[in-house]
Amino acid sequence: MSRTSAPRVSPRVQRVADQIQRLLADLIRREVRDPRVGMVSVTGVDVSRDFSYASVYVTVMGKNGADLGEGKSLKDMGELDRKEIEDSLGALNRASGYLRSLLGKEMKLRTIPALNFRYDESIMRGNYLSSLIDKALAEDATHEHDDEPDAGSQQEEDA
Repeated sequence: MSRTSAPRVSPRVQRVADQIQRLLADLIRREVRDPRVGMVSVTGVDVSRDFSYASVYVTVMGKNGADLGEGKSLKDMGELDRKEIEDSLGALNRASGYLRSLLGKEMKLRTIPALNFRYDESIMRGNYLSSLIDKALAEDATHEHDDEPDAGSQQEEDA
């Protein structure tokens, strides 16, 4: 899942990125005991061509089990939500060496990439776009209902 407009990724790099994504999702759930890391979902991994670096994209669920919600952006969030995401990312980046060593035990690679965790805003953008579409559909529906009585009164005048 390439996040940038980088040149085409080789199939091997993509397979390694997919394997890292699956393993990290499981390792974070099982091994990371930091209370600042709440419900984290690994949404994608970009691996450099030489396997030395990996950007790991995650989404963070709120402590109450709710994500950022419809129509919110990272700028629109409350300070608590933003702080929670920053705390989770900080804890994951501090645990990246430990997670890298666990990946090394699970994978058969000569070089295990250094992990850099980043917040994935694509789900939040998707929710925002979905809310815009819903709002536009609701406005269209109200305009259609406003037009219907006028059409009915014109038919009565014609008769």
